[in-house]
Amino acid sequence: MKRGLFCIGALVLLVTVVIVGVRATKDDMGLGRNMEIMVNMMRELSLQYVDEVSADKLMSDGAQGMVRNLDPYTQYMSEEEMNDFELMATGKYGGIGATIRMKRDSSGVVIAQPYKGSPSDKAGLKIGDKFVRIDGEDVTKCTTAEISSKLKGTPGTKVKLAVRRLLTGEVEELEITRARIAIPGVPYAGFVEDGIAYIRHADFTDGCYDDMRSMIERLRQEQPIKGVVLDYRDNGGGSVSEAIKILGMFVPKGSKVLTMKGRSEQSRREYITESVPVLGDVPVVALISGSSASASEIVCGALQDMDRAVLMGQRSYGKGLVQTVLPLGYNAYVKLTTAKYYIPSGRCVQRINYAHQDDAKDVVIPDSLSNEFKTRNGRKVYDGKGLMPDVKVDAEYISTFAVLLYNLGFIEDYIDEYMRRHPNMQVDNRTFSITDADYEEFVQFMADKDVPYQSRTRDALELLKKTSKEERYDDAFIEDLNQIESKLKDQKMDNLRTYREEIQDLINSDIILRHNYYEGVVEYNLRSDSAVIKAVELLNDSERYHKILKEQDTQRN
Repeated sequence: MKRGLFCIGALVLLVTVVIVGVRATKDDMGLGRNMEIMVNMMRELSLQYVDEVSADKLMSDGAQGMVRNLDPYTQYMSEEEMNDFELMATGKYGGIGATIRMKRDSSGVVIAQPYKGSPSDKAGLKIGDKFVRIDGEDVTKCTTAEISSKLKGTPGTKVKLAVRRLLTGEVEELEITRARIAIPGVPYAGFVEDGIAYIRHADFTDGCYDDMRSMIERLRQEQPIKGVVLDYRDNGGGSVSEAIKILGMFVPKGSKVLTMKGRSEQSRREYITESVPVLGDVPVVALISGSSASASEIVCGALQDMDRAVLMGQRSYGKGLVQTVLPLGYNAYVKLTTAKYYIPSGRCVQRINYAHQDDAKDVVIPDSLSNEFKTRNGRKVYDGKGLMPDVKVDAEYISTFAVLLYNLGFIEDYIDEYMRRHPNMQVDNRTFSITDADYEEFVQFMADKDVPYQSRTRDALELLKKTSKEERYDDAFIEDLNQIESKLKDQKMDNLRTYREEIQDLINSDIILRHNYYEGVVEYNLRSDSAVIKAVELLNDSERYHKILKEQDTQRN
């Protein structure tokens, strides 16, 4: 019997078990009836459709259809998708420890970043080195996904590579032993000022608590810590257990920091910190952004509700839903939303009510339905819209033109040439910058490059000119519109001057990445990060810091 037909037969048996073995309530009968209809439909499609169809594909499509209109976090996962999910959840895989990317001109796949201390790093692979052969097989025409698959494998096994070196252009052969690669969830920790520690927490993969704990111990050995900036901006969350352990470093042992509630009382679960805090009385400022979500909102929300930290930045994303991974058989799984979480004040930060979607559009909880809660000190906080910071700091944006240069690969191409000219240079993360002469070289490098860019201001002007003509105002406005247009400079060479500071920052960051890894880029950006600067100022102003935690309510919106 074909595997697909066997799956259908097994599902029919399951329907029988459900109908016979469970008390026949109205919901049970409805579930059994609809499961039987689904099985019958799969059978007819598999046997009667004009072209041969895959029962596995039908099952996958049907499963995805069942969860499509629930919420974006409830997902059917095949065996392959489960492997990717485990990598995201644990941050661990077997391989050489490097990210890869396709060159802008599709001329091949290159090393995008070797992780510090990984097999690829120890073997001397550098950003820009291009894959030529893997285990004797020509891979110059392979995609990034194909090469990634060839590089991954059981830790301890060997892979033979031939790479074309960026700096010399020579093809070099090397053999690398794969290892268990753990992507660090806490990529950087250091002092931004005497006694003021900064910790960048990127995600909640397994082991991030150990990473943070070891970094704190290292910092304490360097000098006493009198204040901490915890950076959770753009942290999309992850492991709840890691979040609880991290909270245990800052709040008293035995603190209830999280409650989960599902449809039944039996699903209720409370989380209590179990360790003695290592920084229990050190002032903390936690940075959040619109992309801070899930486990990062658990940590920052608990710190805010317990008046243990001042939150600074922008309103967080608002994900208060809990997912559980359940097996379906045949190595398939469903990641299912099973509960909501509630932080110490009793509020849930969930922003979208997926149970009341209108025409498949997300329904954001309105202000009128937002409820008031109290922190330990009696400050007002609100649910339903993510976490509102105690101190708002506007997000910093980079120009579309600068992003376009980066995405088109022009900055990468320039830096490839720059690295060939400066193979032995030393880079200090806190002081490095390319020179004026270097930037002029970049401007000349861009002279013959096509950059398809038109500013949003010019787009708006073109729309205004069109509508004014349609509404017969063009005679009255034409002179004013022409004056505005004459001041707009969308030409490439003009924009290279206008946006020099942003473009130069991108160039500096990429050069530092090639010398001192991602942690070097974090350290470089600290010197001009307005949110970090404001956080340090607040930690140095003890009176203002404590006044916020004792008296200041958060805004509702």
